[in-house]
Amino acid sequence: QVQLVESGGGLVQPGKSLRLSCAASGFNFSAYGMTWDRQVPGQEREAVAVISSGGGGAWYRDYAKGRFTISKDNRKNTVDLEMNSLKPEDTAVYYCKVIIAGRSYWGQGTQVTVAS
Repeated sequence: QVQLVESGGGLVQPGKSLRLSCAASGFNFSAYGMTWDRQVPGQEREAVAVISSGGGGAWYRDYAKGRFTISKDNRKNTVDLEMNSLKPEDTAVYYCKVIIAGRSYWGQGTQVTVAS
C-alpha cells in the first residue's frame, strides 16, 4: 500500500533553515509528481510546493518562492523540502502528498515550529 513518512521537522528560530524529507513506498514513485502541503490549526491544508514526476518542474505558493526548494530523488524514493529564512508564520504541520487515480495520500506529517 501507499506509504509516506515525513521527517525533519522541529523547533527552529526565525531566519534559520530546516530540511524536511519524505520517504515513499508502495507505488511507482518515479511516475508521480509529489506535493508538500502544510496545515495550520484551524485552517485548511494547502499546497506549498509541487514537483513533477521527473523532478524537472516545480511550482511554489507565493510565500514559498525564493525561500523553499522542493527536490525529488527517484532512486531513493524521497522528496525533500528545503526551507530557508523561516518565519513564525511558517509554523505548521507539513505533509507530503501523492495523488494516484484521483485519490490523495498523505503521511502522518511533521511539525515545524518557528519561534525564538
